[in-house]
Amino acid sequence: MSSAAEQEAVAGRQATGNGRQAAAVNGARPAAPPPTVPAWPGAPTPLGARFRVGPDGVAGTNFALWAGGAEGVELCLFDESGREARVRLAELTHEIWHGFVPGVLPGQRYGYRVHGRWDPWTGARWNPAKLLLDPYARAVDGDFGLPPEVYGHVRDWPQQHVADTVRDDRDSAPHVPKGVVVHDDDDWADDRRPKTPWADSVIYELHVKGFTQLHPGIPEELRGTYAGLAHPAAIEHLVKLGVTAVELLPVHQFAHEDHLLRRGLKNYWGYNSIGYFAPHAAYAASGTRGQQVGEFKRMVRALHAAGIEVVLDVVYNHTAEAGELGPALSLKGIDNRGYYRLQDDARRYADYTGCGNTLHVVQPHVLRLITDSLRYWVTEMGVDGFRFDLAAALARSMHDVDMLSPFLAVIAQDPVLRRVKLIAEPWDVGSGGYQVGAFPPLWTEWNDRYRNAVRDFWRHALPDVREMGYRLSGSSDLYAWGGRRPYASVNFVTAHDGFTLRDLVSYERKHNEANGEGNRDGTDDNRAWNGGTEGETDDEQVRALRRRQLRNLLTTLLLSTGVPMLVAGDELGRTQRGNNNAYCQDNEISWLDWGLLEDPGWHSLFALTSRLIALRHRHPVLRRRAFFSGRAQTADGLRDLAWFTSRGTEMTEQDWYAPAATLGMYLSGRDIPGRDERGEQILDDSFLAVLHAGEGPVDFTLPGPPWAERYEVVVDTSREEQGEAPGVEHRAGTEITMPARAVLLLRVAG
Repeated sequence: MSSAAEQEAVAGRQATGNGRQAAAVNGARPAAPPPTVPAWPGAPTPLGARFRVGPDGVAGTNFALWAGGAEGVELCLFDESGREARVRLAELTHEIWHGFVPGVLPGQRYGYRVHGRWDPWTGARWNPAKLLLDPYARAVDGDFGLPPEVYGHVRDWPQQHVADTVRDDRDSAPHVPKGVVVHDDDDWADDRRPKTPWADSVIYELHVKGFTQLHPGIPEELRGTYAGLAHPAAIEHLVKLGVTAVELLPVHQFAHEDHLLRRGLKNYWGYNSIGYFAPHAAYAASGTRGQQVGEFKRMVRALHAAGIEVVLDVVYNHTAEAGELGPALSLKGIDNRGYYRLQDDARRYADYTGCGNTLHVVQPHVLRLITDSLRYWVTEMGVDGFRFDLAAALARSMHDVDMLSPFLAVIAQDPVLRRVKLIAEPWDVGSGGYQVGAFPPLWTEWNDRYRNAVRDFWRHALPDVREMGYRLSGSSDLYAWGGRRPYASVNFVTAHDGFTLRDLVSYERKHNEANGEGNRDGTDDNRAWNGGTEGETDDEQVRALRRRQLRNLLTTLLLSTGVPMLVAGDELGRTQRGNNNAYCQDNEISWLDWGLLEDPGWHSLFALTSRLIALRHRHPVLRRRAFFSGRAQTADGLRDLAWFTSRGTEMTEQDWYAPAATLGMYLSGRDIPGRDERGEQILDDSFLAVLHAGEGPVDFTLPGPPWAERYEVVVDTSREEQGEAPGVEHRAGTEITMPARAVLLLRVAG
C-alpha cells in the first residue's frame, strides 16, 4: 500500500472508530426501542413478501430476504401514522432470512434493517440505522428524496476523501419509501397476447408520462399515468399509426439523483432503478398501496386488446445507490459485497455503466434477482419482452464481456424468458463494451450502425454507398451468423437519448443549457444537419427542406429490412428545442405536444408515417424473415435483391467504392424464402426504391427487363402531400428526374 493510501486508511479508521464519533457529529439521541412483533418460522421461498394463509388457517404474510453475510435481519412494519414495529427474523436457510407474520395483510408497509460489520475497506457496509427497501417489493409507497439521513456514511463529513468510511447512525426510516404487501391472484385468463412475430414488428418507444401528460382526449386526472396510456384516446393514436409494440422507458421503481434534486430537477427517463418488481408509483392514478400493480395490469390488457405488445426498457446493470458516496437504499445495506462488483480496493465500485456501480450478475443470487424479476413481469404483469439497457454489462463474466456468460446462458434455457422479445443495447462504457452484432441468436439488438449510416447519408456525409447497402438490406455483415435473421437488427434513426427527428434536421449542436450542466452533458456526435440555419426559423424554404428530410428519414427507416423503431412524437414533428439529453426535463421539453396534429404540415407527416407502416404490414417483401441471397433463382436472371446506379445499370464493385449520393434498391416479391402458414409459397409485389441525398436533382434511368416493364409511384418524399403521387406510371428505361434530397418508391406494375 502506498503511503498516501496508508494515510487515507488511517484517517478513515480514526474517523470511523466504533460509530460513536459519527453519532455525536450527527446529533443522534437514544430513542425508546420500537415495539416488537413475534414471527413464526415461515419459509425461505419465494423471496419477498407473500400474503397467504398460514398454519391453522391464519392469514398473514411470509417475508424472505437473501442477505448473505448479514449477522441479523429485522423486518420493520409501519402503521398509518408512520409508527414502526419490528420483527426479528430468526430463521436462516441458505443465507435467506425468513418468517411468517400472522395478521399482516395486503397494503401493509414495510422495510428491513440489516445488521453486520461496518468495514468499508473490505466492502462491508451494514448499518441497521438505515431502513432498506426489499429488492422483491411489488409496490412502493412514498418518494425517494435524498436527505443526509438516507446515506450509510456521513455525507457531509469534513474530510470528503474518507467520508464513505464514517458510519451515519441517524435513522433513515422517516425519509425513505416503504415496500407494500400486495395480494396477487390474477390469472390473466381474459388476456390475449398479440404474439407478433419479430419480422412483423414495428416498435414505438414512449414515456408513460410524456406520451399522456398533454393529451387533450385523456381526462386530466389520468394524464401521466398507466391509466392514461390505457385510455382509448391514447390507444387510438397507436392503432392509427399502426405500431405493433410499445417500448416503455423504465417503469421499475426508480429514484432521483442527488445532483438533480439539488438543482431542482428530477430523473425523467427513469434509468435509475431501485425496485425491480414494483411499477413506478408516480405513474399510478389509482394509489400507491398496491393499486399501481392492478393499474399497470389493466394498461397491459388494454394494449393487448388493441393488438399492441408491451416491451419494458429495463435497467439491471446498476441501481440508484451509485458508488461509495451514494445513498444506502436497498442492496448496499443488505449485502454490498454480494450484490455489487467491487474493485481490488473494496471501498470502490467497478463501474461499467457510468452510474457509479454495476450489479455483480455472476453471483447466483444476483442472477436470481434479475431472472425472478423478468419472469414476474412476464407471467404476472403480462409484458411481452424487454429491452436491456447497457446489456454488455450484464454479459460480463468476471471482467470481460462474454457471450457464454451466466446471464446469457440462463436466459437461453429459461422456458419463460426464451419465448419473449429480448432486445440488447449492445454496449456499456467499460473496456471492450461495444458488442454490436455479437449477441447470440435469441437476441435482437439496437443497431447504432444503422442510425449512423442513415444520418450520414441524408446529410450527404458518406464517402460512398457501401454502408447504406448493408443497412438497408438487414445488416447481414453484422447478423448473418449462427442462425440469426434480419430482424436481429432493430433499426432506428432516433431514440430517447439524443435529438428528436425534428431536432436532427433543425440543429447541428446540442442545446442542453436547461440541464444545468453548462451544456457539457450529452453527446457531441449528433451527425445532424440543420439545412443552413441553427434552430427554429421563419424561413419557409428552410422549413420545407427540413420537412422533406423528415420524410426521407422516416421513409428510409420503414423501407429497410429489419425491425423499425420509432420514437414517440417523431411522427408529429416533436421538438426538444435542441436538447439531446433531456433525461432531467420532466416538462414541456419532453412531453408530446398533441397540438402539432392540428398543423397541416405535421399532420401530413403523421399521415405519411402511418401509410408507410401500413405498406410494410401489407407487403412481406418489406419484412423478410431471411437474408437476401443476391443470386438469380431463375433463368431470366431476376434476383431477390439488386442494386442500381443512377444510369439504371447494376452496381459493380467499382460503383460501391465510388463517391455517390444516389442508390437504387430493387426488392423482388417473387423470391421471398419460406412459406406461409398453409405451406404455400409467399408471393408479393416487387419494388424499386431510389434514394437521392444530393444537393441538386439527378436523372435516374428506371431498370428494364427482367426487373420490370412498368413502374407505379407509391411514395415520393419530394411532395408535401403524398396523395398527389400514387398512380403515376413510368415505363421501364425511362429517365426520370429525381429532385434533390428525396426518396421515390415505385411498385413494379403488371
